[in-house]
Amino acid sequence: MPKKRSGGGLSPTQQAAKFLGVSVLAGAVMAGIAVPAFGALGLAAKGSVEGFDEIPTNLKRPPLSQRTTILDNKGGQIATVYSRDRTVVDLKDISPYMQKAIVAIEDSRFYEHGAVDLKGVLRALNKNAQSGGVSEGASTLTQQYVKNVFVEEAGDDATLVAQATQQTLGRKVRELKFAIQVEEELGKKKILENYLNITFFGQQAYGVEAAAQRYFSKSAKDLKVEEAALLAGIVQSPSRYDPVNDEEEAVKRRNTVLQRMADVHDISRAEAAKAKKKPLGLKVSKPKNGCITAVKGAGFFCDYVREVFLNDPVFGKTQKARAKIWNQGGLTIRTTLDPQSQESAQASIKDHVYKNDDVATAATIVEPGTGKILAMGQSRPYGVDIKKNETQMNLSVDANMGGGAGYQPGSTFKPIVAAAAIEGGKPANQVYSSPYEMAYPSPVQACDGKIWKTDPANPAKLTNENETEVGPYDMRDATAKSVNTYYVQLISDIGICPVTEMAGKMGVERADGDKMGQNPSIALGTQEMSPLTMASAYATFATRGTYCSPIAIESIRQTVGGQKKSLPVPKSKCSRAMSENTADTINTLLKGVVEDGTGSEAGLDSRASAGKTGTTDERYAAWFVGYTPNMAGAVWVGDPAHKRRMTNITIGGVPYDKVFGGKVPGPIWRDMMAGALEGKEAPQFNLVSIPPGDTGKEDGRGDEDDGDEDGNNGDNGGNGGGNGDGNNGGNGNPQIPTPSFSIPEEWTINGNENGGGNGNGGNFP
Repeated sequence: MPKKRSGGGLSPTQQAAKFLGVSVLAGAVMAGIAVPAFGALGLAAKGSVEGFDEIPTNLKRPPLSQRTTILDNKGGQIATVYSRDRTVVDLKDISPYMQKAIVAIEDSRFYEHGAVDLKGVLRALNKNAQSGGVSEGASTLTQQYVKNVFVEEAGDDATLVAQATQQTLGRKVRELKFAIQVEEELGKKKILENYLNITFFGQQAYGVEAAAQRYFSKSAKDLKVEEAALLAGIVQSPSRYDPVNDEEEAVKRRNTVLQRMADVHDISRAEAAKAKKKPLGLKVSKPKNGCITAVKGAGFFCDYVREVFLNDPVFGKTQKARAKIWNQGGLTIRTTLDPQSQESAQASIKDHVYKNDDVATAATIVEPGTGKILAMGQSRPYGVDIKKNETQMNLSVDANMGGGAGYQPGSTFKPIVAAAAIEGGKPANQVYSSPYEMAYPSPVQACDGKIWKTDPANPAKLTNENETEVGPYDMRDATAKSVNTYYVQLISDIGICPVTEMAGKMGVERADGDKMGQNPSIALGTQEMSPLTMASAYATFATRGTYCSPIAIESIRQTVGGQKKSLPVPKSKCSRAMSENTADTINTLLKGVVEDGTGSEAGLDSRASAGKTGTTDERYAAWFVGYTPNMAGAVWVGDPAHKRRMTNITIGGVPYDKVFGGKVPGPIWRDMMAGALEGKEAPQFNLVSIPPGDTGKEDGRGDEDDGDEDGNNGDNGGNGGGNGDGNNGGNGNPQIPTPSFSIPEEWTINGNENGGGNGNGGNFP
């Protein structure tokens, strides 16, 4: 008797000898191909040894692709994503019934033969010759495993998959050569374990663990004999024996497996008879793949995590390399998402804006000082069914991360102008004439020595929201009331460049990736931003001047080939954007906004809070961006398509004549933040004393109207254009105010400015 290894099977030398001895016969039935005996004989005799020797002996076994699990910061599961739903398990974690069932039906002599089963080859040859076709194959479990390795390596490439499964003699010979290698290297038990983990069981389930969960909602180690027999029977033809779609055929196949198990004495005939009488007992779990399965409305955050992985060089030098790791899976990604904050954000969104409303809302919360994204949600659910108002566009982020082109933030940009002014030495009680209506002051200093100018014959104009808003105002009142003319005079005084530089330090960039416009209208929020950008920028105020770039991933553990390792993850980059005194001054100004200004409906009664409202031209969008010392959030409401103005509109079941930043986004922010902060510390701001400016008025703090900033400016050329030859603006008669700053004699007004809205007005000589 030839000596066998402990794992079973012959040595490589013996296997090779056996191969040569049976190659003539095996050639006729390799992969179940029906070839006349004499034809096979000639084929095998013609260089079979040489061809066999030329085949490489090193079978590359790529790590099996597995599901990736995305977790929140408490370890709760958000979603699972995968190219193939698979969880690799050890043989000890697979029911003995399952092990016996697959061997009994697929290769009952598995433990007796080596890589090639001579008896099986002869049996198959005989039956195929008798039938004149293909009635039986002769592949061993080891050969099937090798074929599955080729299929796994092919991934989603249809051409490579076809090559790995084509019914040719060459492929079968190649499988035989590698099967000999595998038998020698792995042994029977490891081959069986690998086979059960790699093979396809239908219903998107790869490997026995995923199959047990899919069909019975249990682990593979807990499978009963009749359940194991069902799964083992599926392997031969997952579509034909699919128990979900064809119960009758599945029962027949299961019972065939049970009978085979009895025939080879794995179970008794009585056990088989009893098991055959049982119903299938399915407890099907639907495939749970992708961000569409995310809990707590976190589908968009889940998608953002994927975008971060595919775009950040920390995960690979090229996008192809990063995509390969992502598709390989086996990742456990612990994110920054705080379940309490996420639940609160979604609950507030659901209360205030319905998914079928004409407009949508998006909200994001970040943690000051760390950049961690704590919540990200929107009213229109994540999905692909347009009829259900579903979308996969993440309204909270920039275009390059799965979002749109962004939305004008309106007056929520004004605190950035104020920060630039204060950082440059302007006092917080600076007074400007701030009339109800005015033309843009011109010329205005821009970056790189350029000067912005307007056309004196047709100057762009702007107004305040309410005709009662007539200056002079100091910065505190102008911020609380969101006075447009004050902030245009302020940016015209200090110049455009300090503002764009401050914005850059606070991480404020256009959502579409374009450069920030160089014109005074940016003071009114005419450059499109995303909610994540605005929330992260305002977090700079909360940290007393330190900006931290947003991050979504805390850690990643990867399991590859049974080995676990940690992957590096992106880190937040923190840098000082302004002095502590500047930030404290802004905090004092914005605290007044929620106490007795346009954001009074957003105030948090139980803790210190600050923020700013924003309403854009024609009321296409409304914002509230606010913060406490330990949490910052942004809420945007509007039509993503930029078609529906928010006048005479019903949102969340409530009718509105006009929508203001303080009326819809403000209450969403309040409820969202109240729930997110419940049970957390309530630190205070470091406030500064800001004496009233000399306006010649009595201190009128708290005297606000129910309006907001620049809702009608588009009709009056309010945005002053952008970067070139603008249009779309109004042509009202200019009323030049008396500025509280002097214009150098060498500056001339020779620009051409017709622009409003998003026009491109103003020339740089």
